[in-house]
Amino acid sequence: MSISTLRIVWLYPDLLSTYGDRGNLLVLAHRARARGIDVEPMQVRSDQHIPHGADIYLIGGGEDGPQAVAAERLLDDGALARAAESGKPILAICAGYQLLGESFYANGRCYAGLGILDLRSDRGESRAVGEVAGEGSPVLGIGPITGFENHGGRTHLGEAVQPLAHVSAGIGNDGATEGAWAGHVVGTYMHGPALARNPRLADLLLSWAVGIDPATLPPVDDTWPERLRSERFAALTPE
Repeated sequence: MSISTLRIVWLYPDLLSTYGDRGNLLVLAHRARARGIDVEPMQVRSDQHIPHGADIYLIGGGEDGPQAVAAERLLDDGALARAAESGKPILAICAGYQLLGESFYANGRCYAGLGILDLRSDRGESRAVGEVAGEGSPVLGIGPITGFENHGGRTHLGEAVQPLAHVSAGIGNDGATEGAWAGHVVGTYMHGPALARNPRLADLLLSWAVGIDPATLPPVDDTWPERLRSERFAALTPE
């Protein structure tokens, strides 16, 4: 592998960190270390500059007020957009996912997003709360996805992005698709945390960071993640 120390940045934990989203950082660090890769986790608060040259960037979910503040500070900083342009892996959850698009709604008004992903978000007629599941993008090879969603937004994808999954349960973007991806940028409404429930997505991000095919990553013991996945999928199956 081409990286000796993997630098993973968790952005704005003081603003965007709901429903265990910090777990995505822990999962990536664990799966990297299990393969002999040293990890340097970095928590960057909203009053700090985002470091250049990190290997993976993570951003979580949050309420309307913190989301709007985060968007303003990310636009001013500019480093996350440059990271996306340079092909660095980015995983954004819920509010973080929305603010990667062209626009989003918070506090009853429309805000400009970062424009990293070709999508826009507005408000739905009802709140999406509960389990979300579906078939992941075959291009990404992540298999069926599972997560927990709690959001009032609806997200509309443009031509320059692909859905992360097509939903079989829950709402996701609009009741048909969930999340979006383009290049090495992935956005999703899945909490849970997302990477604990979807280890193949975690390994995809790692493979992008180290520059190898995910199929060539050394295997790790996924007994517990697979038990969790089986439990959550079974909960969606009518008796």
